[in-house]
Amino acid sequence: MESKVIKSSISDRLDKVLSSELNISRNQIEKLIKSGLVYVNKKLITKPSFKLSVNDEIEYSFVEAKKEEYNDFDIDIERLYEDDDILVLNKPYGVVVHPAPSVKEPTLVDWLRAQNIRLSTISGEERNGIVHRLDKDTSGAIIIAKSNFAHESLSAQLQDRSLGRYYTAIIDTPLKENIIVNKAIARNPKNRLKMAIVEGGRESKTAFAKVDSGKKGCEIIAAKLFSGRTHQIRVHLSSINRFILGDKLYAPKSHKFKNRMMLHARVLYFIHPRSGDLVEVEAPFFSDMQDYIEANFNKDLIDEKLDKNSIKKLFSNS
Repeated sequence: MESKVIKSSISDRLDKVLSSELNISRNQIEKLIKSGLVYVNKKLITKPSFKLSVNDEIEYSFVEAKKEEYNDFDIDIERLYEDDDILVLNKPYGVVVHPAPSVKEPTLVDWLRAQNIRLSTISGEERNGIVHRLDKDTSGAIIIAKSNFAHESLSAQLQDRSLGRYYTAIIDTPLKENIIVNKAIARNPKNRLKMAIVEGGRESKTAFAKVDSGKKGCEIIAAKLFSGRTHQIRVHLSSINRFILGDKLYAPKSHKFKNRMMLHARVLYFIHPRSGDLVEVEAPFFSDMQDYIEANFNKDLIDEKLDKNSIKKLFSNS
């Protein structure tokens, strides 16, 4: 661990000065300071808001994150888009994104480590480029940052919604009409595994559009998120008494569909951090969902109504 020293040329907050001098985000600078890696005039400072004076001496250190080896990994994940900064994957159903004590199987983060896709903060913390999440039971497009530069940009886009996804789902009962559900979501007070419509919860908005009705009374719909809450599509659908086939958490016990949950992140879009161009990526359906669509809906449906351009048109006025 090597220390470096700079002098403050202005009187301002410590985090602002370091962020400007080092050209590193305030978020990473805050972690550096709180990790005990910054001294001002030989005194340890752990408050990002510490007020500097002109010519104060700032000493800081970067720590290299410890990297473990992951060789025993047997999940094949399709790469939909890749360059030096960004990777878009087609996440399979049943794969958990982040490790947790309760998760025993390999996760998407384990796969990224095995591929040596690892980012480090300047405070030594390792992160793996995960910008947003998909539930274990949801398949489809997920974006990964391969550089700290891309991670900061994509995280900001997630906040201002210039990065987003269009989803495709198969529900048990057709919608009466295209609808926008704008209802606050929070943790279900009666079941901590679930989310719910809760007064005073976080503002949440989803647009749903009808795509095609099929056999057995089911319907394919598309969904566009205007916010990114946990289980948002599933909670908003349940609030209008509609349920995704295979949703074992929110559907009532009378819901008999035994296959995987039919929810897929079909289209992902973002502004490329370097070129500034809009990038749109379409995630193919996995064979189980495509087989179900072909067996229960018009066989031409996928090409005619479920490509990225057709899905985008459904929400042109929302």
